[in-house]
Amino acid sequence: MRLLDNGFKDSSSVKVIENNNVIFKDASEKMNSDKDFDISVYESMEFRPRIRWPDLLVQLSLHLVSIYGLFLMVTNNIRFYTTIFVFATIFMSGLGITAGVHRLWSHRAYKATTPLRIILALLFTITGQRDIYTWALDHRVHHKYSESVADPHDVRRGFWFAHVGWLVLTPHPAVENRRAALRLTSLDLIADPVVRIQKKYFIPLFALLNIALPVWIPVYYWDETLMNSFVLSFVTRFTITLNIAFSVNSFAHLWGNKPYDKFIKPSENPLVSLAALGEGWHNYHHVFPWDYRTSELGRFNVSTNFIDIFAKIGWAYDCKSLVFFLVFKYD
Repeated sequence: MRLLDNGFKDSSSVKVIENNNVIFKDASEKMNSDKDFDISVYESMEFRPRIRWPDLLVQLSLHLVSIYGLFLMVTNNIRFYTTIFVFATIFMSGLGITAGVHRLWSHRAYKATTPLRIILALLFTITGQRDIYTWALDHRVHHKYSESVADPHDVRRGFWFAHVGWLVLTPHPAVENRRAALRLTSLDLIADPVVRIQKKYFIPLFALLNIALPVWIPVYYWDETLMNSFVLSFVTRFTITLNIAFSVNSFAHLWGNKPYDKFIKPSENPLVSLAALGEGWHNYHHVFPWDYRTSELGRFNVSTNFIDIFAKIGWAYDCKSLVFFLVFKYD
């Protein structure tokens, strides 16, 4: 699909952009990262991934314990406030993904002051989904090489691979190649001191924010048992958050309508948007990844509302979005 004309709130414009491998508004990420890279060579390569057994065992353990956690929840064998705390933490930390590592750091869809970047970094760390730099780099690779062997979670390999399999199998050589290439063109990430600090101290921050504090709070404040708090406030919460994020890679790339580009896999999925705070309008997002809203106006999008609130106090600014009618040509 070819975008013929568009406009942005910051009064800049882009003419005639092939959208399927664009990450940012100005397409500056292209640079020379594709020089001497022939994806057809990798597409024809015979590749058999190996199971990464430690990662598989971690995922299996998390999900099995979470089933027990959900049983405790539905049978009312935990304190009521623990359930509230679990879902409140899922909601708040989810904003660290959607408004933080995704729209701010991966796509540069808006800019944020240092206090807001620190808040978003802390919220994202609560999710435990790797450090900001690694997550954002992988996401840029995903957008630039979507639906190819260089896509880290290529949905063409099936639902389960896109959902969780990519985390427990060795990556395709094309993925490793493009990760290395995009490191050279993603210097904006490591130039951010918030990203650098969060990356450097990720392990202790993960232990504190994703395990210790969530487990300690219910025990200390409303006398939840330590075991219940560990199972619910850490394992179950962590696993639910992971699966909400996974659903964008799987459900939102397979099921839903495609009003903006019918030739790509990403789709408009309202259920994913409901769970993922507005991230399920995925056909729009893959066509216009630089739009901080990731959807048209009027769509359910908590993360956009969050950014808008901080924009009113000046902590979020230069929010990029489409502002007038777009003309499309399918060719």
